[in-house]
Amino acid sequence: MKKGFTNILLFMAVLNIYSQDENLKLKKTMNMKNTSILVNANEHVKKGEYEAYLSYLTEDTKWVFVGERTLLGKQAVRQYIKEFYLAPPVFDMEKAIEQGEFVTATGSIALKNVNGEYDHYIYCDIWRFDNGKIAELKAFVIEKKP
Repeated sequence: MKKGFTNILLFMAVLNIYSQDENLKLKKTMNMKNTSILVNANEHVKKGEYEAYLSYLTEDTKWVFVGERTLLGKQAVRQYIKEFYLAPPVFDMEKAIEQGEFVTATGSIALKNVNGEYDHYIYCDIWRFDNGKIAELKAFVIEKKP
């Protein structure tokens, strides 16, 4: 009788550990939803598929480049892309932290200039999502000197 009771307790302990592990995996998956959206959207930018990228934005998206400019609406972002993305940018998202509707990302980006050379920058972006779409960006961008 004692052995059977011990086996039941052992089984319940293993089941509890498994359940906690599965809940943790589920939370990680749920918490990375907006980060995955951002990564997928950025893949379009890397390929020069700017209209596909723009489909990830809300119509009234707001982008603030701190100390430089503010873009209001998808059309303003479209114009910004035409002006600054002479070629698809080369970028690397080093880290992403997701909390609720926000994703904070750090990394580097290189933009081709009118001379055909690349200007290099380091960024820290704070993205806000609304129903799976990019609603807002607050970007801190610093030029990387050679």
